[in-house]
Amino acid sequence: MGRQQLPRPTEAELAILRVLWSKGACTVRTVQQVLSLHQPTGYTTVLKLLQIMTAKGLVVRDESQRSHIYRARRRADRTQRQLVDDLMERAFGGSAVKLAMQALSTSMPSARELEEIRTLIEKLERKRGGDS
Repeated sequence: MGRQQLPRPTEAELAILRVLWSKGACTVRTVQQVLSLHQPTGYTTVLKLLQIMTAKGLVVRDESQRSHIYRARRRADRTQRQLVDDLMERAFGGSAVKLAMQALSTSMPSARELEEIRTLIEKLERKRGGDS
């Protein structure tokens, strides 16, 4: 078949994954401190979530040191792709066009973002080649 699909992360798990993606491997304390910059979050809550995420396969725990170190099992782009694929199937009947149109109509992209979108479209058109 293909690569193993990991479970879809919850909102709280995604917040932790964002910390791990931006900072790299971290202790529970580091994750908790970063999360607390935006919303008060207890150490034991973060620890419990990381334990659950380890069991689900979303993070990997290095137990070789006194303070366990956690890292995301998958890169951000792979997790985001899985989430988008799931949303596209569930909400848009598998239509990438409907998903893109809804995303673009929800909020006005910046000039830089529009340029990135144009670049991606041009890249996809070149990749397609002569298919019409």
